[in-house]
Amino acid sequence: MNTTPRHPSDHPSEEDERPGLTALLPPPPVPGLAPDRELFLRKALLADAAPADPSGRRTARAARPRRQLVRLAVPAVICTLAVGGVTVVNLADTPGNGTTAVPGGGATNSSEATRLLDHIALATTGAKQPTVRADQFVYIESKVAYAGQSAGGGPVTMPPVHTRQVWLSADGSRPGLLREAGGPDTPLGTDGPVETLDGPGATPRPSTLDASDPSISNPTSAYVASLPTDPDVLMKLIRDQTRGQGQDPDQRAFTAIGDLLAETWAPPKVGAALYRAAAKIPGVAVVHAADDATGREGIAVARTAHGEQTQWIFDPATYAFLGERTVLAEAGDAGPAGTVVGTSAVLTRAVVDRPGEIPAA
Repeated sequence: MNTTPRHPSDHPSEEDERPGLTALLPPPPVPGLAPDRELFLRKALLADAAPADPSGRRTARAARPRRQLVRLAVPAVICTLAVGGVTVVNLADTPGNGTTAVPGGGATNSSEATRLLDHIALATTGAKQPTVRADQFVYIESKVAYAGQSAGGGPVTMPPVHTRQVWLSADGSRPGLLREAGGPDTPLGTDGPVETLDGPGATPRPSTLDASDPSISNPTSAYVASLPTDPDVLMKLIRDQTRGQGQDPDQRAFTAIGDLLAETWAPPKVGAALYRAAAKIPGVAVVHAADDATGREGIAVARTAHGEQTQWIFDPATYAFLGERTVLAEAGDAGPAGTVVGTSAVLTRAVVDRPGEIPAA
């Protein structure tokens, strides 16, 4: 008979059996994140995606004074629009005031910007938006300020931020309305009174300006809703339709998308496609901190061109579009780098039945 004592390891111990028994049990439940914890993690993700300024200071602000999307019909012979004695000027050739830092002036397309725009696109896809009927109007209320110069010359100044309200016909077939604080109401439409000369020496006669078809540069709500949702197809359309509107095709595309974001109301899938198309533009970068015209602080997608940096500002928690800002990126005759020359903040987007109607709060 074998009298050799058995080694303790010859008998399975409780510690040895525990892994096998544990494998037979169902996995423990995983609790969901509390709302405040989810918000914290979202902000931490944005902080990782947004490079800080190398100097350690807050990165800052910008957005170019974009052309207004509302179409005011004016005679073709007019070269400058003067309203209330103020002329909008090319700020790259004039001095300005009010400065802020400009980060990432020469940045190329970055993975951080691509990731941020993808997060924004995902949030946009899940957003709720009412259906706009062809006979309705898109109402947009914002706060804006764009630097200008007196019609008589002098320094460029930044006026106080003021309220801007616009009512745009959904299908472009009905007159809209523009209302800016301190100015008279301006009817908007696809047609407008002009003077026509039938030939050299002829007496001018009243006529109308023919309505142009909607396009990327002259959008209606119905047109924006019809845009392709494939980012590559959409980008090709944007580049084709903005060809000849400037020397830099990448900046033309970036500006066109920014205009659509600021003063139209794209359906969620189209909005997501616009953000993903923007991610394909070389030179797009992330700015860690940027304030809109009302002082709301957000994270921005930016691009620098021709001495100016344009920023689209988003809420850091919800990714909602807040507004834009433009700042001079280079020192020169226009002023020091960081001179703010345009700012906006979108406050309300709604659908109403007639121009002048204010949506319920």
